[in-house]
Amino acid sequence: MTAGNRNVAVVGVALSDCGRLDDATPYTLHAQAARRALADAGLDRARIDGLASAGTGVLAPVEIAEYLGLRPTWVDSTSVGGSTWEVMAAHAADAIAAGHANAVLLVYGSTARADIRAGRRTGDLSFGARGPLQYEVPYGHTLIAKYAMAARRHMIEHGTTIEELAEVAVQAREYAALNPEAMFRDPITVDDVLSGPMIADPFTRLHCCIRSDGGAAVLLAAEEYARDCRTEPVWILGTGEYVSHSTMSEWEDFTVSPAAVSGRLAFGRAGVRPAEIDLAQIYDAFTYMTLVTLEDLGFCKKGEGGAFVRSRELPVNTDGGGLSAQHPGMRGLFLIVEAVRQLRGECGARQVRARDGDLPRLAVASGTGGWFCSSGTVVLGR
Repeated sequence: MTAGNRNVAVVGVALSDCGRLDDATPYTLHAQAARRALADAGLDRARIDGLASAGTGVLAPVEIAEYLGLRPTWVDSTSVGGSTWEVMAAHAADAIAAGHANAVLLVYGSTARADIRAGRRTGDLSFGARGPLQYEVPYGHTLIAKYAMAARRHMIEHGTTIEELAEVAVQAREYAALNPEAMFRDPITVDDVLSGPMIADPFTRLHCCIRSDGGAAVLLAAEEYARDCRTEPVWILGTGEYVSHSTMSEWEDFTVSPAAVSGRLAFGRAGVRPAEIDLAQIYDAFTYMTLVTLEDLGFCKKGEGGAFVRSRELPVNTDGGGLSAQHPGMRGLFLIVEAVRQLRGECGARQVRARDGDLPRLAVASGTGGWFCSSGTVVLGR
């Protein structure tokens, strides 16, 4: 093999403790997830020469590298919201393929819920009021309101119903009930979703993600390293990334997410079609995100997302997603963890199967950042 044509695999994945963690710090969660991912891979820490991290401050990868006792020669601190980790995975895979790194650790930890409880931050995370945002912030247009506006536009243009959006939350909770690591596991119904307190029309509380603490880690390595690992490699087959807008006035169509571009790129580079995918892990801070991302990734036509969700044709967010399992801020790394676990057949009661009854062979993880501002999509295969 020569630099530039090395295949890249996910060789280790793990979560830190998640849920209600009042005594943890983001750094301890980073360390816990990283140790568990290394143990999962069976790879010695000394072989890690790349690190990707975001969310702890302006020197995120430097701070985390120091805390973990690493001295990487390749780093990434890309921060584009919830899609950060899919975008970082793409960058890391490119670096490994090019020979700029051999083993890259992606790691995240957040005490978002505990910080609110302790008064270290408020419930409404501010993205600032400088630059283009200065024209929207004075009108109280919160992040939730931006997503709600987009959902309402889709309902108007395509006839999507509030019951179809609620079904997204119901299905997520069904998977969470089978996941011992999920924060909320009690079953819910469409009526439960619709009867909850209104947060931002049309979203009631159960249309919105939970708040939790937690962390995750994913270890990517060149194929010659994968031979030395204890787990079956899950290969990075194709990636795509795209940024759309920061202000709502510059978003051309509220019914089209940036996954329409990142997904097309990822599937094209992987050489597979959406119809071949066995399961999807999709960023779901709100129910509408799941529905519109399924459309834009090509699993169904525009306007048919509601019917597609109800058909249950494709297993989606099989850990319970951000709506029920965990959502400690930028959740994109959790999508990759669950996709890899499913492809390796490690998910117990919630394990999905391919159409032929065998373990799934292909999965997609698609993260969204901001208010549909960015998207990263990764196609994975065993």
